[in-house]
Amino acid sequence: MTRALRTIVLLLGMLAVPLARAGGGPLGIDHRLAYDNGGIWRRSYQVDLAYCEALCTLAAASLEGGQTRFGRTLWQSVDAMAFSSLASQGLKWTFGRERPSYSANPNLWFQGGASFPSGEVTEASSFVTPFIAEYHADHPWVWALALIPAYDAEARMKTWGHWQTDVLAGALLGTGFGIWAHERKQPLILSWLPGGFMVGYAHRF
Repeated sequence: MTRALRTIVLLLGMLAVPLARAGGGPLGIDHRLAYDNGGIWRRSYQVDLAYCEALCTLAAASLEGGQTRFGRTLWQSVDAMAFSSLASQGLKWTFGRERPSYSANPNLWFQGGASFPSGEVTEASSFVTPFIAEYHADHPWVWALALIPAYDAEARMKTWGHWQTDVLAGALLGTGFGIWAHERKQPLILSWLPGGFMVGYAHRF
């Protein structure tokens, strides 16, 4: 099994339990979970996680630069998050699906909603994929990073932000962009920035 396929299989496998029950939607699996906005599923924690993924990765990439293995992987993660987020937003505008918080009917498409796909699961999947792809052979524990998008997918469904196919599509989209970013020899966004970012601020001072 290729590295990319293993990444996708693991991420999707971790979503198997909440996807198992029959329901509606395009795959017949969409249904509301029991609403839970407390404990680890609290919406504020989900928002904090999304901000940390983006801002912490960008800050670390700027400090480390792109000349080291770790720095290059950070910049690949930045690429993956940036471009997958744009793609996710475009799909939201295109499909206009209503969220579970709006209706228990998962078949309300082209209504001006923003449910499909899950932007936060897209971001989380695109964030972890370059690290898993780069380091899984040397450090197998890195597969544990897949728990981040798995947690986010479950949390978004529990707070009625997304349907099962929303988070599944987000995981596929984010993983796809993560693989694309990892396979590039030179991170794209880094190539657009001044040369100082390649060196990294931690190495300049």
